[in-house]
Amino acid sequence: MAAPLTPLPIDGLLPDVVRALASGGALVLEAPPGAGKTTRVPRALLDAGLAKGGEIVILEPRRLAARLAAKRVAEELGEEVGRTVGYQVRFEDVSSAATRIRFVTEAVLTRRLVRDPELRGVSAVLLDEFHERNLHGDVALAWLRRLRETTRPDLLVVVMSATLDAAPAAAFLGCPSLRSEGRSFPVEIEHEPKDDDRPLASKVASAVRTLLGRGLDASKGGHVLVFLPGAGEIRRAAESLEKLAAENDLSVVPLHGELPPQEQDRAIGPSTRRKIILSTNVAESSVTIEGVVAVIDGGVARVASHDPWSGMPKLALAKISQASSIQRAGRAGRTQPGVALRLFTKPDFDRRPAHDVPEIGRADLTQLALELFAAKKTDLTWLDAPPPRAWQSAITLLRRLGALTTDDAAAITPLGERLLRFPIHPRAARILVEGERRDVVDDAAIVAALLTERDIRSATKASFGAARPGRGDAHATEPSDLLAMRDRFLEAEASRFSAGPMRASGLDAGATLAVDRARKQLTRATRGGEREPREARPASPARVAVATDPDAELLVCILAGFPDRVAKRIRPGGSALALAGGGSAELSGDSVVRHAEWMVAALAEERQGGAPANVHGAARGIVVSAASAIEPETLIDLYPERIEETREVVVQKSNGRVLGMSRLVYDGLVLSESPAANVTDEELGAALAKAALAKGAHAFAPEGALERFLARARFAREVDDTIPAIDDARVEAALRSMCSGQTTLEAVAGMSLVDVLEAELGDTTTRAIRTLAPDRLTLARGRGVRVEYEPGKPPHVASRLQDFFDMAETPRVGGGRVPVVVHLLAPNQRAVQVTQDLAGFWERHYPAIRKELARKYPRHLWPDDPTRAPPEPPPRGRRS
Repeated sequence: MAAPLTPLPIDGLLPDVVRALASGGALVLEAPPGAGKTTRVPRALLDAGLAKGGEIVILEPRRLAARLAAKRVAEELGEEVGRTVGYQVRFEDVSSAATRIRFVTEAVLTRRLVRDPELRGVSAVLLDEFHERNLHGDVALAWLRRLRETTRPDLLVVVMSATLDAAPAAAFLGCPSLRSEGRSFPVEIEHEPKDDDRPLASKVASAVRTLLGRGLDASKGGHVLVFLPGAGEIRRAAESLEKLAAENDLSVVPLHGELPPQEQDRAIGPSTRRKIILSTNVAESSVTIEGVVAVIDGGVARVASHDPWSGMPKLALAKISQASSIQRAGRAGRTQPGVALRLFTKPDFDRRPAHDVPEIGRADLTQLALELFAAKKTDLTWLDAPPPRAWQSAITLLRRLGALTTDDAAAITPLGERLLRFPIHPRAARILVEGERRDVVDDAAIVAALLTERDIRSATKASFGAARPGRGDAHATEPSDLLAMRDRFLEAEASRFSAGPMRASGLDAGATLAVDRARKQLTRATRGGEREPREARPASPARVAVATDPDAELLVCILAGFPDRVAKRIRPGGSALALAGGGSAELSGDSVVRHAEWMVAALAEERQGGAPANVHGAARGIVVSAASAIEPETLIDLYPERIEETREVVVQKSNGRVLGMSRLVYDGLVLSESPAANVTDEELGAALAKAALAKGAHAFAPEGALERFLARARFAREVDDTIPAIDDARVEAALRSMCSGQTTLEAVAGMSLVDVLEAELGDTTTRAIRTLAPDRLTLARGRGVRVEYEPGKPPHVASRLQDFFDMAETPRVGGGRVPVVVHLLAPNQRAVQVTQDLAGFWERHYPAIRKELARKYPRHLWPDDPTRAPPEPPPRGRRS
């Protein structure tokens, strides 16, 4: 029997919706949560005959919303789900040939579009909760617009949203927009007065206690809706509320996507007891719960994100936007005035972004790119276009995985088509396809599920290599962190996923069960496809054992999914890794891969706090958290096109001798090397020159000699422009000539680069430099002083004032054209005067300076006429 239709705010707008679609075929509909758009609009289209024998497909962002909406519409029709109304989510299809209204999750619609780009048999597509701007919602909108503009002008499209500014979407589709005001009551908003560092569960318990103190228990059956980021936080909040709920006869119920359907229904359905519903953001707009009069907003959510290292999907904890917080608060005012307690301060709210960034601007695009290449739809017009850098990164990875051709056209390959059989990231799908080929598909499905689902380790993040009962030393070496995780999973499976053994192994029960569901579904998907036959390869004796070892085959499968994440230890036993393609990282101390030289760095994360590089030079910030050992021969077998054979002549650091080396290189990492034969003199000289240049030209002359010679040559050229310039290129050429014919760096270091430069300049130029820019000057009393030549300054000398006695004029360089700057020093070696006019100094300044110096240094000679000074007496105690 059909359920009675409860009046909903959207009902009065439905005739306008039908008329707009009948006349124009597209519409943007804005209606607040609870208005009824999700359940009433699809049926209105069906009842009005707009489906014309085809399906009405409603795109939902979450599995829970798809299931509940389908159930509600089916109840209103008096049917079981799966007949007129059905739903389809990843790996689950509850529908039949009679289904006319089908609720689907976003990725399901994208994959249907890939298989059937024309959407045959579909009359209308409704994009629900579009304000969330999920990636597949944007893809669907772009694709549907293309269909309406080309081959399917009859296709009806409705964009439905709770908080969307309708104008951009309406302009994109070229259609009108309608708005339902909904039904709401005032909601009082309260923020925390100051920052509170307590655990979220404790803050939730305090907020519920506050509501109870205000008489919530006397309200008309009002429920409290608490928004929390995930199942773990929900579990901890429930524990913190146990005593309070018992004392006040409250029912504490969780609500999130991993719950069994009957528990989800318990949270959403009517109740004779007041409920505290602990929910993820699924209740923000996708699900309507009647009777909520108070909301507690934790202010955070787990949002779709991806691992920047692997591209694998993940849920990242983040503060919600202002729009999300406003929408959460609105859930308290649907039936009567309500209250919303925000567990964060008003300044915190004000600093938050007004809206979330569309997922297409922050997501990994590899899976999307593969789907669009498969459907030949890479030229779609977007509401917000994918970032070019992210799009190009996706294409690069797909080529490395073998899913796209490497030519400029970048067409999908047969392997890429096989990857599309699995609704997971192409890396994980590549592992599965390789697992099929190597007959380890069951284990490959576990690894793929571990990579794509949540981390099965508990909140304590139990170490991959932690000791387990009966499994020995915690520091035992295993070939792969992912295989160690698989072993943990299999142990849980052997215990029939009992809670006790899983806790003892440090596993999160919900995540482990999610991996189990995904594993089973992936395995079924492989059973339904054709397996690629194993290539016939001549098995060398060294590889016979590998070919018969399932775990070794599984390691190859992991490599197939991460060919760009190969790493090599920089030092045996060390944690520092050199990465394929350049760069370095550090292997986590929790890794079980303790001795392997070569590995796949499957998962990595950025070290928090910007810790400095370790003593082995590991990168500041990249820590490999999951690695799998590989044999370098496997790289040669799997990726011969990436192997480069190089021949290089190098200088050994230990003894400076030149040695020719032949190397096999994979993306910059040396697989093997051996001495090269027939090294020519030219190669020897070039290698020595490269090493010499790396040390720097100054290392091949006495300390400071090269710099002084170049400064003198530069000054001489300023005086006489016929003298050639000695630039870096000339110095480098001279250093190369020194290396010619030599066999060791030591032999080169035994020569002087200054002598080589002078020889190459020739005697005439060298004499000119020595004449115009002498290294030293001899003063009147026989003392030699060094002339300093600094760029942008006149040459200068420095010596004791007494050394300049008997000199009436300033010394000169530059062939007598440039007087030097004289630094006249007192006996304590401090300058008493700096001048370029020595005669003027003697006349104008010396008399006064003489009196002061004679008083301070009476044992020194201070003649009245320094230009005719008597010989200076030897210091006291020196024999004549």
